[in-house]
Amino acid sequence: MSTHHQVLIIGGGTAGIMVAAQLIEQQKLTQVAIIEPAETHYYQPAWTLVGAGTYDFAKTARPMASVMPAQATWIKDRATGFDPANNSVHTATSGTFTYDYLVVAPGLAYDMSLVPGLGEALGKGVVCSNYTDARHTWEVVKNFKGGTALFTQPTTPIKCGGAPQKTMYLSDSYWRKNGVREKSEVVFATAGTVIFGVPEIKKTLMEVVDRKDLNLRFGYQLKKIDGPNRIAWYALADFAAEHNHKNVKTERDGDLTGIHFDMLHTAPPSVAPKFVQDSPLVNAAGWLDVDHHSMQHKRYPNIFGLGDVAALPTAKTGAAIRKQVPIVVDNLALLIKTGKLGTMSYNGYSSCPLVTDYGKMVLAEFDYDNKFIPDPKLKQLLIKDSSKEHWRLWMLKKYMLPYLYWNKMMKGQDV
Repeated sequence: MSTHHQVLIIGGGTAGIMVAAQLIEQQKLTQVAIIEPAETHYYQPAWTLVGAGTYDFAKTARPMASVMPAQATWIKDRATGFDPANNSVHTATSGTFTYDYLVVAPGLAYDMSLVPGLGEALGKGVVCSNYTDARHTWEVVKNFKGGTALFTQPTTPIKCGGAPQKTMYLSDSYWRKNGVREKSEVVFATAGTVIFGVPEIKKTLMEVVDRKDLNLRFGYQLKKIDGPNRIAWYALADFAAEHNHKNVKTERDGDLTGIHFDMLHTAPPSVAPKFVQDSPLVNAAGWLDVDHHSMQHKRYPNIFGLGDVAALPTAKTGAAIRKQVPIVVDNLALLIKTGKLGTMSYNGYSSCPLVTDYGKMVLAEFDYDNKFIPDPKLKQLLIKDSSKEHWRLWMLKKYMLPYLYWNKMMKGQDV
């Protein structure tokens, strides 16, 4: 295996595969290699639906070999470190690889130590997460017989910021159909100040929250989980507030407030992978330090980064990656040909498909300024206002987006 590549990509997730496929298909580059240890590639956006019993987990997985572009070199190993001064990347077992250009897209990692007790409790009993095992979430939701259902998230950035509340909306729907909801209180505890940062979407979601009679708790910073006693412990911010108050069992311990739960769903605390955090490529917060618009590294001009690992002030979603990829590809191709970047610029576009019920969805598309920027193509689907719940948006999430992902995005076509 050649140890030098014109373009070396770290990560075989959505970002890495899309960049490789577009460089090969659209830019006709021939020396592209991808470092990725996993045998399986997952379509993670469907895990919300798996956790609600309305999507087959097996259909979210495909062999990595089936999405790896045929002309790319697959280095089946994991990256362990960077030496940007010498244009090289170290791997666990295959030695060192050098590059002319590097694209860093390994996604994020989970650090359970940031919420003590979560690692021991997660995936067992009534503590679940669609992020780590959506099939277990569905078991927990199905077996819930009443009491306090607590939905929460850590204070770190997470993949798809809307996912923890989507799970709550679908679980609430399921329990209503099955006569469990009247014996339950449903609580959403978040460190944030609002249910969603885009005003048009916030308005719709607050209507959903009131229709479902959900207790929202803002300014609740998750600190630790007591799995055996089923208590989630929070520090409360100065602005802590409640909406639709419910008398669920709570207790105090010093400065912390504990909420007793009968089932808990959370996202795991998320960080950049350790080999990225320990490198000279990160900012003070430990995320890959790239320009917010060109996606070029701020200190090493032949390095680009995108996807969940990138330090970008927008939501970490596959939809964001879909808009980041063409910018990286254009800039990289022009840099190779002319030594200069192009004029394409990423505006922070991200999108959260917020499933609010079985058969209903809102599509939050927004930019760095939290401006609502719906795709004009939605008009072709006869969707006039994607900030309102619509069954056609549910069809988009469940059927159209997975199809476009596997058959277009993974193949290097513009979507």
